[in-house]
Amino acid sequence: QVQLVESGGGSVQAGGSLMLSCTTATPSLYCMAWFRQSPGKEREGVASLVLGGRAVYADSVKARFTASRDYAKNTLYLQMNTLELEDTAMYYCAASSTRCTVQTDDAFPYWGQGTQVTVSS
Repeated sequence: QVQLVESGGGSVQAGGSLMLSCTTATPSLYCMAWFRQSPGKEREGVASLVLGGRAVYADSVKARFTASRDYAKNTLYLQMNTLELEDTAMYYCAASSTRCTVQTDDAFPYWGQGTQVTVSS
């Protein structure tokens, strides 16, 4: 069973930065990704990172967010800069052994419990 544990959420003013982390005991997962969900909205992909590959981002976060993986620590990161009010959401870490995409959460069987990010004006 793959377990994912997120950390790093919190409250920040618009324009500020936060870094999220997602740690797992399972090494070399094929794909790890970040999704987010705001109240009343569907869960949406933020960034995905395939093993040994480049991150793929949703258009809404390109040039502001950076996803990375530390393979020695089995950890996925999301550096979020220039945060906007619209970035307020619960952020989830997800993993898959077979697919890697930000287009749909159906590709991911493993999920963390989520960490809240709140951006205020």
